Amino acid sequence: MFDKLKKAKLVSSPMSAEVLPLAKSADPAHQEEMLGKGALLIPNEGKVYAPFNGKAEMVYETHHALGLVSDDGVELLIHVGLDTVKLNGKHFKTFVKDNQTIKEGDLLLEFDIDGIKSAGYNIESPIIVTNTGSFKSVTVTVGGAVKKNEKLLEIK
Repeated sequence: MFDKLKKAKLVSSPMSAEVLPLAKSADPAHQEEMLGKGALLIPNEGKVYAPFNGKAEMVYETHHALGLVSDDGVELLIHVGLDTVKLNGKHFKTFVKDNQTIKEGDLLLEFDIDGIKSAGYNIESPIIVTNTGSFKSVTVTVGGAVKKNEKLLEIK
């Protein structure tokens, strides 16, 4: 457990979306929480915002995913769509680079929902705490619709 995490950490939603449990994912790895606990988002807007203050530790070369770390040690994977790595960056535009400092609400990524769907890809987007084992619990705080920067996860 991180010493910095003295109280529950609330992580905002990085996008406006419909919230589902990871168990509803079309990807068995996410269904079984192999990468960690989190939420499955079905975006209704093609923008990803910083869910907390920290840094963009890894911006995938194909722009379909981001690895973020909060100032207090929460590691978060934001993966837009399933198998979208195969698009090689088409339909994606990033606004951050590796190791760049981010503030909650900063625009990190834009993506074309219709373009991704018309290319034959599922738009479901897992949001995963990849260091889940470092914490007592990771809980989704909302069901149904969520707007960008509304609270999504509680980490204790």
